Amino acid sequence: MMIYLNLWIYLILFILSLMVFIFNHKHLLMTLISLEMIVLIIYGMMFICLNFMNFEYFYSMMFLTFSVCEGSLGLSILVALIRTHGNDYFQTFNILQC
Repeated sequence: MMIYLNLWIYLILFILSLMVFIFNHKHLLMTLISLEMIVLIIYGMMFICLNFMNFEYFYSMMFLTFSVCEGSLGLSILVALIRTHGNDYFQTFNILQC
């Protein structure tokens, strides 16, 4: 019974973080933070499901490795954009500019 409660909490958190990702798109940093929150919630759900089915945790560690790589790539893109443009607003980025 407790596992289902945890899954419902993770599902509510996933929906809330997805709403933040969709509706708060003014800053690149907020977008990256909400994406990382989604990844951490998926990791928690996967960990609970693997624990419930008595599987090994190898896939969760692989997922965690890929999510860390995704986070570092997003952070490096953020740093590069702040160095070139001076801020992280999406309105100041010109798509046609090289």
